[in-house]
Amino acid sequence: MDNIRNEIVFICTANTCRSPMAEGLFRHALAAQSDPLESLKVSSAGVSVYDRQPASLNSVKSMAKVGIDISDHRSQHITESMIESALVFFTMTETHLAMLSYQIDPPPANAFLMRSFIGGNADTQIPDPFGMNLREYEACRDSMVEAIPSLVKTVGRLYSAQCTQESDSK
Repeated sequence: MDNIRNEIVFICTANTCRSPMAEGLFRHALAAQSDPLESLKVSSAGVSVYDRQPASLNSVKSMAKVGIDISDHRSQHITESMIESALVFFTMTETHLAMLSYQIDPPPANAFLMRSFIGGNADTQIPDPFGMNLREYEACRDSMVEAIPSLVKTVGRLYSAQCTQESDSK
């Protein structure tokens, strides 16, 4: 199983607000799963980043309120390693999807909006709370929390399909 992709990458603009929160939430959700899901790598990156910036204070505070510590987070660009190991990219907005497709050649077929698997009439965009009050960050976090169950199922299906395809090719 040499070609197994095992990383879930969350993408936003500067990698200081939304994607670090999504990374923390999803890592927490996978920790409650059984292997192989609990062993998957979860990371985040931005499409327009100043490297090594901490997560915004209100992101850290809003996550602490649900028992998740993201205070050690440092922003980063999308790396070649992420591109090679990403099972899936989840973005916050259509703009992030477009920018990701512009920055990666060829554009990744494994990139989706984080809220696209919820179903129904759910809004698929996660607005940027940057510079807003804590209540806006909490609303942003809660819109991500709503997406987590559908993402766990989606990642499980994608990982399983990939493993089946890999074993069939041997």
